[in-house]
Amino acid sequence: MKQISRLTTAALTAALLGSTAPLAFAETPPNMLVIANRIDDIKTFDPQESFEFAGADVSRNVYEKLVNFDPMDLDAGYQPQIAESWEISEDGKTITFTIAEGHMFSTGNPVTAADVEFSLRRAVKLDKTPSFILTQFGFTADNVDEMIKADGNTVSITLDKQYALSFVLNCLTATIGGIVDMKTVMENEVDGDMGNEWLRTNTVGSGPYKVQAYRPNESVMLTLNEHYHGDKPAMERVVVQHIQESATQRLQLERGDIDVARNLSPEDVTGVEGMDGIKVQDEQRGQIMYWAANQKVEMLADAKVLEALKYATDYSGMEGSFLKGQWINHQAFLPLTFLGALEEKAFTFDMDKAKAAMAESGFPDCGPIKISVREAQERMDIAQSLQNTWGQLGCEVELIVGTGAQTLDRYRAREHDIYVGAWGPDYPDPNTNAGTFAANPDNAQEAGNTGYLAWRNAWDAAGFNDRTLAAVVENDTEARKQMYLDLQADFQQEAPFGIMFQRIEQSGLRSNVENWVVGGATTAVSYWVVTK
Repeated sequence: MKQISRLTTAALTAALLGSTAPLAFAETPPNMLVIANRIDDIKTFDPQESFEFAGADVSRNVYEKLVNFDPMDLDAGYQPQIAESWEISEDGKTITFTIAEGHMFSTGNPVTAADVEFSLRRAVKLDKTPSFILTQFGFTADNVDEMIKADGNTVSITLDKQYALSFVLNCLTATIGGIVDMKTVMENEVDGDMGNEWLRTNTVGSGPYKVQAYRPNESVMLTLNEHYHGDKPAMERVVVQHIQESATQRLQLERGDIDVARNLSPEDVTGVEGMDGIKVQDEQRGQIMYWAANQKVEMLADAKVLEALKYATDYSGMEGSFLKGQWINHQAFLPLTFLGALEEKAFTFDMDKAKAAMAESGFPDCGPIKISVREAQERMDIAQSLQNTWGQLGCEVELIVGTGAQTLDRYRAREHDIYVGAWGPDYPDPNTNAGTFAANPDNAQEAGNTGYLAWRNAWDAAGFNDRTLAAVVENDTEARKQMYLDLQADFQQEAPFGIMFQRIEQSGLRSNVENWVVGGATTAVSYWVVTK
């Protein structure tokens, strides 16, 4: 372990910008927020491509959207941000946004309707992983120039059919809705990529911060956007260090080397609770922990094998031990607090039922299974638990461990047997998860629909697609709720997913840290409201 000594603000900045001096200090400056978190899943800062948890934290603080969430009142839902107001046409298909004045990018360029038009069109044309959040409204690379148009200080978005206005606006709060500086992005375009390669490691938004320095799998530093239209944040620099181990995060929190530890184990949470200078904050999140079985693997496409694996999962044992206080047993793809979230649990740990189901399968002796898992403590613990209990069925379980980016790449390429991972909702509507777990419009390998979890597992979701589409346009709230309840109940039994837990995030904070909001069920952390 590194020896930790005092490091000034200037030295820390120098370290992040390329100095070889050790990153270590004893007390964080009053205008700097230092966080320990796992950030090895960051693949890009481009808001039209980013689709990972740590990347969403950065995007939330760098990019503004047409509508967004107030971190101090998340329950209020979406609020105006770049759009000061909007109107909907009589046929309910066209929404016209009026762009607010005074918003400026970190380059000093003003945010215009043309930037909004460019950003949303770009999201569709790039066709990266999260593009389905917008293309579900009928946008294609061929028609988007006609469907999304700027006119003066307004932008009109025309949908393929009428949807609930709240559903559309909620989708625009997703990371993909971040508005970029068209002029600067296109100045960095290479071979028609609309600046995608450049935006992977650079940012150009109108939010309170910009990325000043980034070292993959090591650290990211945000500094103030001096042109930000809002109040100046108290934290002029935010440094996020990639620290995998809970014990290391705890040590640095106790010594005052960091302000926030985001990945403390239940044991380390217990260890710091009540300690002078430290507090623990709990916040229910929307993240779902699950395992998924690749249907390209013959054994894992057997319904009885999947049933056996679901019964051979020790839900309560994991919840009561190494996940205690941080993950609760939840077996539906909609997280608690969402409309239509199913609370019933279809499976309990029952080896007799598991063995009976396996005996009825086409693979009574089971066989080799490779579990792809990120090198993160709780996921490794979950994978090892599955390795143990599935091993009791005769399965030869091997763990394939990698960084967040490595395991995601394997998952999105359909190269896994079993993937253990987490999924968080992109916007506060039940379709955000129904449309990813239970829909797959084209299961062909060449379709490359990596935004759909069903596609990643080569599951054609027969019978679920139409039900998912029907639920998203149902205007009767109670009827829509029942549709999602029924959908999840059938999904539990038929889908190649073993949904296990929902997250309770426990943040370890120095006692002087105030207004730490990790984002509730549907969004990411907001650094600009934090004070010390």
